[in-house]
Amino acid sequence: MNLSTNRVLLAEDHPVSLYLLKNNLSNWGFDVVTAEDGEAAIRILTQPGAPSLAVLDKVMPKKDGLEVCRQVRSQSERPYTYIILLSGRSQQDEITEGLLAGADDYVIKPFDPEELRERLRVGQRVVELESQLNSKITELEEALEHVAQLRQLLPICDHCKSIRDDQNYWHQIEEYLHIETGTDFSHGICPSCLPIVMAEWKREAQTGKQ
Repeated sequence: MNLSTNRVLLAEDHPVSLYLLKNNLSNWGFDVVTAEDGEAAIRILTQPGAPSLAVLDKVMPKKDGLEVCRQVRSQSERPYTYIILLSGRSQQDEITEGLLAGADDYVIKPFDPEELRERLRVGQRVVELESQLNSKITELEEALEHVAQLRQLLPICDHCKSIRDDQNYWHQIEEYLHIETGTDFSHGICPSCLPIVMAEWKREAQTGKQ
């Protein structure tokens, strides 16, 4: 997955506020996508390649910020979106309502632009960690799939010990395990086999001298 934590959706229906916020975010190095109502915000956040960060005004036409949060969170299979909700209401129940709807952060208007900048940086770190976690989960699932394949009954030749794969091709054991797991082998002689091998070498040496 190609992840960009610099893309941010800014959803604000007040033209002056939208202009000022967009100007600030652009100056901070963000690639800003704008929406003037909640329905447009939902369309943008649920499409492929959606911004990983969102700054939403709580009060917007058509769909408010709370509904945008709920609809984005209902699509749990999508890459995570870090949502900051903006509101002029500072009552505790209002803040709790926003967080319960799915917002990650709640900023009260009027706010210090630098405060918003730092909160967006927190969002970037969270999204990056979420992406790294998903990558590790994918790697683990692939490793477990390989283990499951190796636990299956494998057709093996009684004579040369080659293994037949799912496409009916025969491979040496080392080659098969390298293809399935990426494992490489080094060869040696274990302590139990060493006396037997040494005895065989001696017999071959004596036979050669005769």
